[in-house]
Amino acid sequence: MIKNILVPTDFSRQAESALKVAAQIAKRNDSKIFLLHILELPIHLTDLMSSGSPAPAPEAVFFMKQAHKKFEEVLQQDYLQDIEVIETVSFEDVMHGIINSSTKNNVDIIIMGSHGSTGFEELFIGSNAEKIVRTSKKPVLVIKEDCDIFEINDFVYATNFDDEDKPCLQAAYEFSKSINAKLHLVWINTANGFKTTHETEEKMNKMTSSLSIQNHTLNIYNDITVEKGILNFANSINAGMIGISTHGRKGISHFINGSLGEDVVNHAKRPVLTFKI
Repeated sequence: MIKNILVPTDFSRQAESALKVAAQIAKRNDSKIFLLHILELPIHLTDLMSSGSPAPAPEAVFFMKQAHKKFEEVLQQDYLQDIEVIETVSFEDVMHGIINSSTKNNVDIIIMGSHGSTGFEELFIGSNAEKIVRTSKKPVLVIKEDCDIFEINDFVYATNFDDEDKPCLQAAYEFSKSINAKLHLVWINTANGFKTTHETEEKMNKMTSSLSIQNHTLNIYNDITVEKGILNFANSINAGMIGISTHGRKGISHFINGSLGEDVVNHAKRPVLTFKI
């Protein structure tokens, strides 16, 4: 059950898209939403706020008032009526603020907006969504485009059907039930990781028979790379969203090996839901 949802916001159009989706999921599951705004203040102000000083600097008070004013505007939106929304502010950097808030508030899912990035920007800057996908222990749903009506009929979950992915696959199925979507499990077959149809189907059936899942399909899709296969398969069935698990590699390992989850999040136009293995 999805009871607590975290939505980070910078009050941008992308953040509002994520909040609209969160509101629809919250209404279906009777969830509460933690609406988080990160205030990245200058270091001397951050230190002052974290020290619990009885007399915050005027600059900090100004930023807090501005944030509260924007919160009030957001909370007036019709799509948030009858939903418990808890506004919260963090004085950390974006990544740590979101991760720490997700733990503190025991959220079941993080829903955030992203515009994605390409080329030079992708290589040297990346996006906050990618960083959260890499580090969060909670499922992360990334919304790319405005979504006034979040109705997903078909949900693609890409998996290698290994035992380590079993909890994530089950979680993907539970999420598909919560939004009344059909789950399409897909194995992406590439030249580098080629497996015969018989071998793959045997692995698929072994995994799914050990889980409590219904209303799903099993699929094998051939492509040049796993990422392209996921995106192309989702496009071929006109899926509403994509799901994938991630190891969340960090440091030099992440730089060398990359992260399939981050790449899919960055390049997909559909909503992407990631689960940490």
